[in-house]
Amino acid sequence: MTTVTGDLSGDSPTRKIPAIEIIAPRASDSWTHTRDGQPRGYIDARRLRELWIHTGTACNLSCPFCLEGSHPGDGRIPGMTLKDAQPFIQEALDMGVEQFSFTGGEPFVIRDFVHLLDYASRQRPCFVLTNATDPLLKRRHQLLPLLRNPHPIHFRVSLDFPDAARHDKDRGAGSFNKALEGIRWLHEQGFRVSIARQTDVGEVPARVEAGYRAIFRQWGIPEDLAFTAFPDLGVPGSDDGSPEITETCMEQYPTPESRAHFMCTYTRMLVKKGDRVRVYACTLVDDDPDYDLGGTLTESMTPRIMLRHHRCFACYRFGASCSAPG
Repeated sequence: MTTVTGDLSGDSPTRKIPAIEIIAPRASDSWTHTRDGQPRGYIDARRLRELWIHTGTACNLSCPFCLEGSHPGDGRIPGMTLKDAQPFIQEALDMGVEQFSFTGGEPFVIRDFVHLLDYASRQRPCFVLTNATDPLLKRRHQLLPLLRNPHPIHFRVSLDFPDAARHDKDRGAGSFNKALEGIRWLHEQGFRVSIARQTDVGEVPARVEAGYRAIFRQWGIPEDLAFTAFPDLGVPGSDDGSPEITETCMEQYPTPESRAHFMCTYTRMLVKKGDRVRVYACTLVDDDPDYDLGGTLTESMTPRIMLRHHRCFACYRFGASCSAPG
């Protein structure tokens, strides 16, 4: 494992997050077997239903918990352009894809993103992860014409806690109110909106979400927005010590039906590496090059996906999914 560290000193919102990528060395059989030699759990792909497009690691915020380690000016994963993604979008359409989804970084930091979203939403419904702060608010005039496209766009906005001070502690002063402004504007224009929030150990979800709804009432935001609650997924290259998933685990616990809900069964993600676009197994494993499945979507659907990444355990245990709520 190699680590490239940035300046973590001070409280500046532009402080850099360590950039870490797992690049080996590993035991020769670590892909197929756990540390104690048991056959590792795995998923075989079915068909491509959702294509994720990583817009790049640049972001306007520097959140210390960010699973991508993003920050302003971060170019570890370069910005995706329409020209980069267009051949894969066409390949996905030929494969029967049902939805295009976008993550970052913050997608709206990327200059070409609105053009990419415009093109994609002419083909299929789209789903965008965003913090809905300054980068989105500055592009409102560019978003409005997309409402005329034949397919809807759903935005999931990160609002970590129903508490401005707690949210702003890591995202920066004023981020909470700006996100609420973005949520309200998106809803008022007719876009679909949902909320991504963080979880606390021992929380009562209904009580937490009631706290959000009280705030939504104050802001004139509908109280029935859907929530997706995420566990701590760790920063790039980290390992939280989660139990390893064995082949026996897969046989004993999930049913065949529940296995079909693992993201790697039906999704792939485009990630730009230098000047090339590569296909990764899902949205959570791009810090490990062993999950690089090739240069086309078609070839990416053949390899067996071994559940080696520690974030795989979150999907196994909690049913975590980056996809839009139903």
